Amino acid sequence: MWVTAGPILTDMTGKSFCELPASSNGGSESVVCNVAMINELQTVSRDCFICENDMKKVLIIGAGPAGLTAAYELLSNSEKYQVLVFEESSCLGGISKTVNYKGNRMDMGGHRFFSKSPEVNAWWEKILPSQGAYPYDDKVLGRTSTVVPGGPDPEKTDRVMLRRNRISRIFFNSRFFDYPISLKFETIRNMGLGTTILAGISYLKAVCHKREEKSLEDFYINRFGEKLYRMFFEKYTENLWGRHPSEISPEWGAQRVKGLSVKAVLKDISGKISGINSSEVETSLIREFAYPKFGPGQLWELIAAEVEKMGGVIIRNARVVNIMKENSSVTGIVYEKEDRMITESGDYVISSMPLKDLVAGMNDVPARYARIAEGLPYRDYMTVGVLIPHLCLKNKTGIRTIGDIVPDNWVYVHEWNVKMGRFQIYNNWSPYMVSDIEHTVWLGLEYFCCEGDAMWSMNDDEFARMAIREMVVLGLIGREDEVIDWHVERVKKAYPAYFDTYAQIDELRDYLNTIPNLFCVGRNGQHRYNNMDHSMSTSFEAVKNILSGESTKDNIWNVNTENKYHEQQS
Repeated sequence: MWVTAGPILTDMTGKSFCELPASSNGGSESVVCNVAMINELQTVSRDCFICENDMKKVLIIGAGPAGLTAAYELLSNSEKYQVLVFEESSCLGGISKTVNYKGNRMDMGGHRFFSKSPEVNAWWEKILPSQGAYPYDDKVLGRTSTVVPGGPDPEKTDRVMLRRNRISRIFFNSRFFDYPISLKFETIRNMGLGTTILAGISYLKAVCHKREEKSLEDFYINRFGEKLYRMFFEKYTENLWGRHPSEISPEWGAQRVKGLSVKAVLKDISGKISGINSSEVETSLIREFAYPKFGPGQLWELIAAEVEKMGGVIIRNARVVNIMKENSSVTGIVYEKEDRMITESGDYVISSMPLKDLVAGMNDVPARYARIAEGLPYRDYMTVGVLIPHLCLKNKTGIRTIGDIVPDNWVYVHEWNVKMGRFQIYNNWSPYMVSDIEHTVWLGLEYFCCEGDAMWSMNDDEFARMAIREMVVLGLIGREDEVIDWHVERVKKAYPAYFDTYAQIDELRDYLNTIPNLFCVGRNGQHRYNNMDHSMSTSFEAVKNILSGESTKDNIWNVNTENKYHEQQS
């Protein structure tokens, strides 16, 4: 560690250096020093120095959507802050990163860019303007999508947000069902008239006799009836979380599906028939969404470049292991990089790291709160990108696609004979996600597990072979040897879960709120299964509090907690 020898100064790029004694001749000689930025020596001229004695240092843990949003907002709204971002991996974007494998790109989990927040939508539009012309597949197929006059042409520029049709379905009993469940003839035919009648009776029973909502199972049955719950929610939910829905808090349903129910589906259908569009749109019912040309990671790579251009520093491969606390305030962090432990002091800490790890790395935490944090559960995520020459599933939708593949963005797998949770068809997210879209199909097969379990412990080859065998079982391909290539990705703590000590999380939150200069943001930072726009909104609120000196943090924690939050377009 280099030691600060004088007042902290900055050059015109915003990088920090320590002041050395002036030379005897008063010239503009170059000096070399370091304040534990990236453990690299920096050479600067005294003529470039701007005194920053009054600047505050903000340490941001995590370079995912929440962390990078916070960095960008701080630097673009004030010149009074030094901003350092610490990212554990070499990639940017967290679970919203894009992985580029031989020109074929993977989106971890699938990220639709849709928000009911005008602030978020304006932010996205500023960084990636909406398309002003049709992308490649829409052009060659004669399809239509929303275009903005004067917007960029995806065929001529990369910095563009596409508009994509949302199609997500359930694969159950080797048949496709709309998600959310629709009441059109195809659904009745696939379910069978008898099952459809039983589902209707079951729903009416649920309407007349509401359950007390003590679990996620109660939540779903109240909104869909027991028959539809058993068919379309029970198995998938257990596969996702590794727990039966009867063991999971109903709060997960309240945050993820909010107003979605049979009633909401009927309301949506009546709106289509009458031509009256409600201002309240359930996220799961949207028909079009925005999407970066090269996937979600493209946005976060652009934001990171803007952060660095404004003087922020992003330190990759830096795993934060300790949060130093003194007199009820955080004073800095300790991070590991290249087998070295490095200390960085700061005036504020914005954390998007998992709450479990944050509290475990903090000194002097009362035993009760440490126990709650230690017991918070997570689900991890594994996916394999698989390149194939064609997809065996028949496209019966009437929607034109290149290669006449099914038009889904992703498909929820509800079959009992496989472990697969979902599969994505990257061709349908963006034609630019696939190196050779005319002759290949690029899929993402998704699995949910826990770090250290049997699935996670498989090596990449074992995992890929298992997934490819399940492709044959599901009828995605005819034979295993049809696969051209594959690539495996793993994400730890991808999904914060709602059981075990989660029931006491309000106590933990209240304790963390007693630390005035610590701000918890994002999905893992709040242990809340937020969408990307909600994670960004928590950072908007945190930055507003820092800039204004606001002491309460209720506005940060209240993002995506109320049923009506961000549900109405203004």
